Amino acid sequence: QVQLVESGGGLVQAGGSLRLSCAASGLTFSTYTMGWFRQAPGKEREFVAHDSWSGGGTYYADSVKGRFTIARDNAKNTVYLQMNSLKPEDTAVYVCAAARLDTNYEGAYSYWGQGTQVTVSS
Repeated sequence: QVQLVESGGGLVQAGGSLRLSCAASGLTFSTYTMGWFRQAPGKEREFVAHDSWSGGGTYYADSVKGRFTIARDNAKNTVYLQMNSLKPEDTAVYVCAAARLDTNYEGAYSYWGQGTQVTVSS
C-alpha cells in the first residue's frame, strides 16, 4: 500500500530554519505531483507548496513564497520542504500528499502522510 512518511519537524526559534522530508513508497513517485499542506490548531488545513511531476515546476502559497522551497528527488522517492525565516504563524502540523494533478486543491490529492509538527517560538 501507499505510504508517505514525514520527518524533520521540531521546535525552532523565529528566524530559524527546518527541512522537512517525506519518503514515499508503494506508488510510482515520479508520476505524482507532491504537495505540502499544513494545519494550525483551530484552523483549516491549507496548501503550502507543490512540485509537479510533469514539468510544471513548483508553486507556493503567498504566505510562504520566498521563504520555503519544495524539491523532490525521484531517485530517493522523497520530497523536501526547506523552510527558512520561520515565523510563529508557521506553527502547524505539516503533511505531505500526492496527486496526479498540478493543483493546490486538497481534494485532488489521493494519498496523505500522518504529518510532522513544526513549532516556531517567538
